[in-house]
Amino acid sequence: MDETGDSSVLLVARCLVAGLFLWSGVGKINGYDEIGILMQDHGAMGLLLPVAIFVEFAGALLLIVGFRARFVALSLAGFCVLTALLFHANFTDRTQMFHFLKNFAIVGGLLALYVSGPGRMSFDGMNEGPE
Repeated sequence: MDETGDSSVLLVARCLVAGLFLWSGVGKINGYDEIGILMQDHGAMGLLLPVAIFVEFAGALLLIVGFRARFVALSLAGFCVLTALLFHANFTDRTQMFHFLKNFAIVGGLLALYVSGPGRMSFDGMNEGPE
């Protein structure tokens, strides 16, 4: 595939991964009280909920535009690992095990974006010279 095709695929990949975080952030806002209680039940302070929402929205938007994309991808990967370990580590519950594995699949995609970079169709890639 040529450079434009690669960059187009990376743009689509960034948008698809970012969509997960946007959707999750919207869900946290819509169910704010319930999510706060759930966080407290799992030993996390409910006061961290606004931080989680910010991380999801900001991370998603930065991924979409490709600004500091490698740092953002690593940060969101760490966020996914942390949330998997804190909230989905009940391996006797099939639903929680599914969410645990889903989080690690997202980590895999984010690590692939970290390695590949955001592509030319991004703020980071605008000033890159041809390879």
